[in-house]
Amino acid sequence: QVQLVESGGGLVQAGDSLRLSCAASGRTFTYYTMGWFRQAPGKDREFVAAINWSGANTPYADSVKGRFTISRENAKNTVYLQMNNLEPEDTAVYYCAAITAVVRAYPPTSPREYGYWGQGTQVTVSS
Repeated sequence: QVQLVESGGGLVQAGDSLRLSCAASGRTFTYYTMGWFRQAPGKDREFVAAINWSGANTPYADSVKGRFTISRENAKNTVYLQMNNLEPEDTAVYYCAAITAVVRAYPPTSPREYGYWGQGTQVTVSS
């Protein structure tokens, strides 16, 4: 069983930055594919960013390209989402997710591919 715990959310103003963290359990974190998703009220959960085991492949949603950066620190079993120049449209609950069963060269963007999820952290951006 893998546990994911997000942290770093909060209330900020438009243009500010936040860094989300996701700490994962498990002795083979190095091989996990990790993703960040978000869900705003009344909307479906949507893909934000993902990273493969080596960090070499990092797809992003078009809406966050150039503003958000995903990274991982395998020695700490942690994945990060650096969010810069935040916009009110970024307001959502942000979820960390993991694929642990297989090693994926290219991270999938569909939430259905991810088997483990964190509890989410709220990000609110005021205008």
